[in-house]
Amino acid sequence: MTSSSWSSKQNKQFEAALAKYDRDTPDRWHNIARAVGGGKSAEEVQRHYEALERDINNIETDQVPIPNYRAARNGR
Repeated sequence: MTSSSWSSKQNKQFEAALAKYDRDTPDRWHNIARAVGGGKSAEEVQRHYEALERDINNIETDQVPIPNYRAARNGR
């Protein structure tokens, strides 16, 4: 059974595995899934990576609004 939620430990393991298994690694997603553990499948790991890429792209292209922390602190 796979889980759609990721613990902070799994995210750290995911990041380390991404650094270890680059794009040219055979069976990259299977290797990363094995490194992450927790029943993550290769497909689930690949979807997690694709979501991360989308988030980074959105941030880099200023598609993510900068939070107004001052308004949030003042209860506005």
